[in-house]
Amino acid sequence: MIPKGCENDMIRRLAEMPFLDRLELVSLCRRARSAVYGSMDRLAERGMVQAVPHASAHTSPTRRYCLTAAGLDRLAELEGVSPYQLLASRPVSARWRRTLLERLDTLAVIYRIAASFPRDEHSLRFQWHRAGPLDAGITLSGGRTLAVVRLGNAADRTAFVKRLWRLSLEARPDAVLLVAPDEVRLRQVSRMLDSLPLLAFLALEGDAARAGGESRIWRTPASPVALDLEEVLEHVPTGGELPEPAPSQRESFPADLGLDISDDESVPAHLLPVLLKRSEKRVLDLLHDWPWLTTAHLEQFLGVHPTRVNQVSARLRSLGLAASVKAEGLRCLALSERGLGLLARRDRSAVGAARQRWSSAPVDPDSPLDWRNVHGSRSRQLLRNLDHTQAVHWFLAALAHQARSRGCHLIQLDPPRRAARFFRRDDRLHSVRPEAFGVVRRDGKEIPFFLEWERRAVRPVTMAARIAPYLRYYTDRQPLDDHGAIPIVLVVFDDDIAAGHFLRVADQEMRRAGVRVPLWVSHRAALEEPGPLGAAWRRPGSFRSECPF
Repeated sequence: MIPKGCENDMIRRLAEMPFLDRLELVSLCRRARSAVYGSMDRLAERGMVQAVPHASAHTSPTRRYCLTAAGLDRLAELEGVSPYQLLASRPVSARWRRTLLERLDTLAVIYRIAASFPRDEHSLRFQWHRAGPLDAGITLSGGRTLAVVRLGNAADRTAFVKRLWRLSLEARPDAVLLVAPDEVRLRQVSRMLDSLPLLAFLALEGDAARAGGESRIWRTPASPVALDLEEVLEHVPTGGELPEPAPSQRESFPADLGLDISDDESVPAHLLPVLLKRSEKRVLDLLHDWPWLTTAHLEQFLGVHPTRVNQVSARLRSLGLAASVKAEGLRCLALSERGLGLLARRDRSAVGAARQRWSSAPVDPDSPLDWRNVHGSRSRQLLRNLDHTQAVHWFLAALAHQARSRGCHLIQLDPPRRAARFFRRDDRLHSVRPEAFGVVRRDGKEIPFFLEWERRAVRPVTMAARIAPYLRYYTDRQPLDDHGAIPIVLVVFDDDIAAGHFLRVADQEMRRAGVRVPLWVSHRAALEEPGPLGAAWRRPGSFRSECPF
């Protein structure tokens, strides 16, 4: 027999934290699994809760639950308040439901963190923030406060720095739990936090979503020592406070979710995170990072059969999230404005700015599509240099495909906007701006790399200018601080003559500067058969072809 108090606990917790799944309810309510599962079945039978399917890159397929109108009436009865008072005190209004559904992938990661806290933290209180610098606030027993902040894949780095700065100026929590999508951005955030008066603990988003509370995945900016959540809490003081959430506007009751809808553009935008499968979300992220991908390159990135790629891309097009366009004789895929908006809302980025930069929509729909007729400024630049864009895609897709066949793993791949590295030399700000940055794991060793696909460096003076930023970057420990290992620099030319000249010029420049850059040079014809992981690369001062990985 399931105690009535268990059902009431479920209702209260779902009002505070909508769209929990049953395993998270088990951890947060400190109840037996059988009791929670039985309670949820009974509440669903009585129409008090409704389930939605969900899966993301970091979480397995599950069903997430929210209260229905009948569930809200029951909660109002339990609390002794009117249903309208619940709208002001809980994130259960129609507006809140839209917001949480739009951020469902973020929500899943943060709920996994909350569910990982030690069992003695039975009185954990949770608060979502619709706006402001933090995503959620957690109040622990004894009054200790934690802010949870997520750096999303599509988030702008400058805007995220401003979020952290604002958090340090407002009412300061006792500690900040911050998750980032990859090691490089985790290191960047760590350096940002060095100058802010915040006690922060950082983890990779994938680790935070999949690991339990006993896993040592958290670290501080000042120390590389890994901690589990119980050890993290031992370092958290008391006396802080969370920022007040933005005042609620006029709220309305949500209608029960209707998921029996067709796959077309009439689907409400906030339901898309529920309807999309993991593979479809992965394709959206790939198209966001690498606009104007061909289906052939997409097949290699994903490592799936062409039929599967056609199925996924067709569904994304039917939902209005991606567009297939013909540019310079090539059939390419790019995100639509609806797709850009979906990812921007998921990662709390500015929708207008994303569309202004990356929209593939034509300025004049009645005119042929070329680079002059593309709305997004950066999409326009990539389309203007489509030969170069496709050459980079060819290399990276071939690398992803070959890595799988050779037992390697391409664990990170960043487009130019995230591959750029900024640093100071002689009181001036400098940068390296490669076509891509990636990390290959082979035989347990991680090898970071920069990719430069060179088409314009055909004269010695131009070649010297191309190697100069890397000579400055590799002068000291900056590459090691940025990546935890020294990245190699891969430079690919269209022909072997230019590649040979560049090797000679680069060797001269490194000798002159007294700096050795881990440089590897090749050309497209040499890479065609052995592939990026083959012995098709040469180093300055050497005539032997080798593999840099």
